[in-house]
Order: sequence, then structure tokens, then C-alpha cells
Amino acid sequence: MFELDGKTALVTGAGQNVGAGIASTLASQGAHVFVNDIVAARAGEVADAIGAAGHSAEALPFDVTDGDAVREAIADRPIDILVNNAGNGGAQGMAVKPFAQTEPADWAGPLAVNLDGVMNSTHAVLSGMIERGWGRIIGVVSGAGTVGVNIGVAAYSAGKGGAAGLLRSVALEVAHTGVTVNSIALGLMSNTGATGVTDHLARAIPTRRLGTPEDAGALCAYLASEEASWMTAQTIPLAGGAITS
Repeated sequence: MFELDGKTALVTGAGQNVGAGIASTLASQGAHVFVNDIVAARAGEVADAIGAAGHSAEALPFDVTDGDAVREAIADRPIDILVNNAGNGGAQGMAVKPFAQTEPADWAGPLAVNLDGVMNSTHAVLSGMIERGWGRIIGVVSGAGTVGVNIGVAAYSAGKGGAAGLLRSVALEVAHTGVTVNSIALGLMSNTGATGVTDHLARAIPTRRLGTPEDAGALCAYLASEEASWMTAQTIPLAGGAITS
């Protein structure tokens, strides 16, 4: 069940944390995984680790906010499964502060990677999936984009919410073609590199633990599988019982 033998998967932002966990899980289910990251060395390390575990992967570094770079990277690589995971604040990071204290320049990075990056990658793979009559597109969004959070990341919330809306609409446009499109609204995750910003929120999670990359990977494996062929246009909460939609 949930076998991905013979499928090719592209996981964006997979050089660390949640993306690395998703890439590793998809590879363990039989997919050949293209490990994307804006930092080539990170992509290479994850691809090497997947290979050392006996699975199939290769690094494919590019910047998802650069549409030309996305199209060039996958031009000769048919993609069956796309996981739009690249996010956070982009290459420059994200300023954590109340929206009233931000400037338009602070919004550019979070919007570019969380919304434009999803548009670029989705658009680049979609026609090929339609032509082949099979495809899986998954967006890693956030409760920040579905119900909002009071931690000073409003532009990030806007990007994630925009991506979820985009993918729902794309899902309905292509539902008759054999291509499914869904999003995962992640709750608070461990191993994200953040320190202190969400500590006070973590105590309120009903399961009393943060999410892990493996949690995200398991749901992605299902959504990428043949068994999920009737699951589309959904934003699925994965948050340990916290409300994210």
C-alpha cells in the first residue's frame, strides 16, 4: 500500500527539516526523488543520505522563486509527484515582528517563496502530468495560512493562505485528468530551526508533542499514492489535534 515504484518525485526545499523527511519517506516507498534546495550542498547531503539508505535520489538545486530556473531544471525530467515544501522567509530569512512594524520590503521574501514559488513549480509540472493522465501535487502550507497565528509572521501567513487557495482552484480545474492536488496544513513542527518563537504555543497541542518530518512524510506518501486518487482539492490539517482549518 502507498507504493510509489516507478514514480519520480520532486520535493522543493528538501535540503533540511520537513522537506528532507518528506523526500526520505517518498524514496523509501519506491519513488526516485529529486531533492531540491536553494543551497546545493544541502540538497546533495540529503540525496546522498537517501542513497546510502538504499533508495534512489539525486540533488536538483534551484531557486523556486525564479520561474526560468524552475522550468530549466525540470525540462527533461518528467515529474509524477510534486511536493511544494520550500517556504519560510526565502533565502533572506523572515523578520518576526508585528505587521504594523514591518515595511513592504519585509513582505517580499515570504510572499515570493510561499506563493510565487508554489505557482512556478506547479505550473512547470502541470502540463506534463495532464498529458500523461496522472500526477500528484502536494502543497505544504500551514495553520498560519488557514486560521492565522499571533507570532509576527503575517506575510508568511498570506503566502501560505494564498498557496492553499491556488492549489484548491488548480485541483478543481484538473480533477478530470487524473491529477490530484492537495495541501497539508502543518501545525507546530520540530527541527525547523526556529528558537523561542512558538514555545508558548507548543504547550497547547493536544497530543503534547511537536510534529516531526516523518509525520509530514507519511501523509505525503498517502497523498502521492494510487490509493489517494479520489482525494483532491483538500487542505488537510496535520497538527496534533490543534485547529488549523
